[in-house]
Amino acid sequence: MNALRGRGRLATTPIGIPDRAQLLRVRGRSVAWIPPLLLLATITLVDFNTTGRFRIISWIVLVPGIAAAICGVCGTAAFAVLSVITYVLADHAWPHQYQTGLPDFILVVVGGTLAVLACAVRVRGERRTLHMRDVAETTRRTVLRPLPTGWGGLEHAAVYLASDVEARVGGDFYDIQPGPHGTRVLVGDVQGKGLGAVEAAAALLGTFREAGYHEAELTTIAERLEIRMLRHRGHTAALGREDGDRFATAALLGFPDDAPAAVDVVLFGHDPPLIVAPDGVRQLPPGDGLPLGLGELTGDGPPSARRFALAPGETLLLTTDGVTEARDGTGAFYPLADDVAHALATDPRTAEPRRLVDLVRDRTLRHCGGRLADDTTVFAVRRLPGGPSGSGRLTS
Repeated sequence: MNALRGRGRLATTPIGIPDRAQLLRVRGRSVAWIPPLLLLATITLVDFNTTGRFRIISWIVLVPGIAAAICGVCGTAAFAVLSVITYVLADHAWPHQYQTGLPDFILVVVGGTLAVLACAVRVRGERRTLHMRDVAETTRRTVLRPLPTGWGGLEHAAVYLASDVEARVGGDFYDIQPGPHGTRVLVGDVQGKGLGAVEAAAALLGTFREAGYHEAELTTIAERLEIRMLRHRGHTAALGREDGDRFATAALLGFPDDAPAAVDVVLFGHDPPLIVAPDGVRQLPPGDGLPLGLGELTGDGPPSARRFALAPGETLLLTTDGVTEARDGTGAFYPLADDVAHALATDPRTAEPRRLVDLVRDRTLRHCGGRLADDTTVFAVRRLPGGPSGSGRLTS
């Protein structure tokens, strides 16, 4: 996939590598034909400028092989034919006693044929991979819907990085839901990987979008999420699937209209958010709630909502396991809080959601050398100065 991208309000791309097709284009035109053509010309010139005892024209079999790796099927076939023609002309330009003859001719023909077949297999695989990426991208956009700028009176930024460069989807999820009772935010991580994790994330987000709009109490939303996870587990278990015991860690935030200098927090086994301000970082105390789907183990009901002061300009930073479990070559975990604090000391504007998300993304990838052990979500949000939360409006 393309290299990491960023958008002004939202960035949700996985770790990727530069597209080979893009690397072989100049001003929009393909230059993939140049390397095999140069190789063909070089071999021919060297063969003509050496003695008859040192003939390398048979090396021309490498030309369609190189073309098979970077050109299309038609281009590879053209180089295979051109190699055969060049071989015949170059070989017959020498006296009979110096000609390489029929064996090398057969080698060039067979090599060109195999190169064309190999290229066809490569192109077919690339098309299948692109199709899978398109399906995964559609799935991701369905689960992680694009969020408008200033949605619900909040300035926000997010980045999603898939640990599997081909999969592009995982169990991380986030959303913002404005409503008559304030704006709610949900960030979480479903245990496991694959489409089963995506299904569970979609189920939780669907419930959050409805309950987050209609319910007045954050604890009621928390209870609805717990019930939804249990129902989803029951459904998958009834289907006989092996992922019927999934759970999800999550952080549920509420930005009440009647308390513009506060935020309500419910944690379901999730790491507490960091509050990032231009003058420093502080971490909220850990919650006592179990992950979604495991609340029945205690029978105490959903965890309680706790209210914390949130001054103007302060940003809430939430991350999933891909950040907290990122390790360097020595096995040391990424020091998120210390790194953010150091960046703030250098540039207080790092507290802005977009800058903060970019910083954590880049530093996490640098710390682990680009090898994430788990899907990673970095989400930052803060109130807009005097911005309306959207109370009383019908919102999605």
